[in-house]
Amino acid sequence: MARHLITSALPYINGIKHLGNMVGSMLPADVYSRYLRQRGHDVLYICATDEHGTPAELAAKERGLPVDEFCAQAHDAQKAVYDGFALAFDYFGRSSSAENRDITQHFARRLNENGFIEERAIRQVYSPADGRFLPDRYVEGTCPHCGYDKARGDQCENCTRVLDPTDLINPRSAISGSTDLEVRDTKHLFLLQSKLQHEVEEWVARHEDDWPQLASSIARKWLNEGLHDRAITRDLDWGVPVPADTWPELAAEGKVFYVWFDAPIEYIGATKEWADQDPENRDWKSWWYDVDTDVRYTEFMAKDNVPFHTVMFPATELGVREPWKKVDYVKAFNWLTYYGGKFSTSQKRGVFTDQALDILPADYWRYFLIANAPESDDSSFTWEHFTATVNKDLADTLGNFVNRVLSFSRKRFGDDVPAGGAPGEAEAKLGEEIAKLLAEYESHMESLQFRKAAAALRALWSAGNSYLEEKAPWLEIKTDKDGAALTLRTAMNLIHLYAVVSEPFIPATSAAMRGAFALTDDTATWVTADEAKSLAAVPAGTPFTVPPVLFAKLTEEDLATYKERFGGEEG
Repeated sequence: MARHLITSALPYINGIKHLGNMVGSMLPADVYSRYLRQRGHDVLYICATDEHGTPAELAAKERGLPVDEFCAQAHDAQKAVYDGFALAFDYFGRSSSAENRDITQHFARRLNENGFIEERAIRQVYSPADGRFLPDRYVEGTCPHCGYDKARGDQCENCTRVLDPTDLINPRSAISGSTDLEVRDTKHLFLLQSKLQHEVEEWVARHEDDWPQLASSIARKWLNEGLHDRAITRDLDWGVPVPADTWPELAAEGKVFYVWFDAPIEYIGATKEWADQDPENRDWKSWWYDVDTDVRYTEFMAKDNVPFHTVMFPATELGVREPWKKVDYVKAFNWLTYYGGKFSTSQKRGVFTDQALDILPADYWRYFLIANAPESDDSSFTWEHFTATVNKDLADTLGNFVNRVLSFSRKRFGDDVPAGGAPGEAEAKLGEEIAKLLAEYESHMESLQFRKAAAALRALWSAGNSYLEEKAPWLEIKTDKDGAALTLRTAMNLIHLYAVVSEPFIPATSAAMRGAFALTDDTATWVTADEAKSLAAVPAGTPFTVPPVLFAKLTEEDLATYKERFGGEEG
């Protein structure tokens, strides 16, 4: 079996992330990782907080904290939320780690030795009011391409175009708000991406046919426009320092590497952090360096991160001239909107992940987000849609099925799974349907088509309801007690099957369903389509309990409360 290396876009350190961030990278990566582990694959799921750059400094300044102290607190706060969402990272690191510093500096030295880094004098924005050069994110203004008036000096949040601070119209300091800005000479290091254009094109050409159209089209667009040499250092107090043994003058001036250069390297850095916790049993290089072909590397990210991971970071890895593992598959997502408007960390618009967990358990959110993942187009979050999905799919189709079956069986047959007679035509037909739907589900999960996978999972749940309605054990028991027992035993086996195959989507609920049965093996080991067909994992005589209501139905009052708190229309 292949070894699967999985990474999701690193969440910025400056604040708790919103639902759009969650569904655009970390959650689908977790769903896929869980599925692969269940299928018996060796999986390493790595993520980390992205702690360098101006967002960290600005957020720390706003909080009145030293930036390192702010980052440590913010990392723990984010990790607590991700634990609440049951994201099963193998390791959740920090880009400010010593491991990332060392590997980033190594990359820079090697790129320099290979002729892909050049020191250049440039004109940079300087703020007399702040007494410092302003890195790109310290400059805000109007985007020259789309007219968005809160564009940053590195990228427009609205149209995703990459910018330089001098491109902005009516620029201002993000620190003081001063518009009294000057342009002065300073020196920085540039990565000569133009010299790597042809190699990156060849590398993308070997992979893009396998990627989703969204990822390949963005990569191709960047390459068609031509790769430009870009500065990889900034004038900041916080970041990976330029190594003094290679660039003593710039190091003395306090230059640090720009966040877009060191953040992707943190995937490697975090893997080394993971290995350093247990060096006798973990080998980080076996995943990243001079790797065998059995490592398949999959990245998950929203579309605004695609250029950095399909073009810029591969260019860096190619230029190092060492056998570093490059991504095999880029799963890119569009944006989840909030009533048609953007979720925004900076503008505090939309539902944030900590708020979501305050309202309802994680499985409500996990299922809804993946079932409505913005894969082919942007998708919109509305409270009406969320409420309807929870009530129909989770409360009625799955939760009610589990409760009806277990409660009725306990009432009429006691606390053990009833025996009943031999499976008949209805059970054979059900088994065939379950096998077919499970194969569809597996196919969609293998191809990372999450909305289709959710639809197949929903169809599996619906099949149980259809069987129950067809057999009607509440009527059957009046004339054929053994037949009713068979129906309930079959339905209980469906519950156990659902507990296994639903685990990537709703892990806590799946554990509760598995825990209802006193089985020796309570793991979520995958069931093949052929095994599922027999519906015999839970034998007669197995003790069981009725778990609490799995999903509470949301009321009109709940809906009104949510809309009043968060807004129910585009702001």
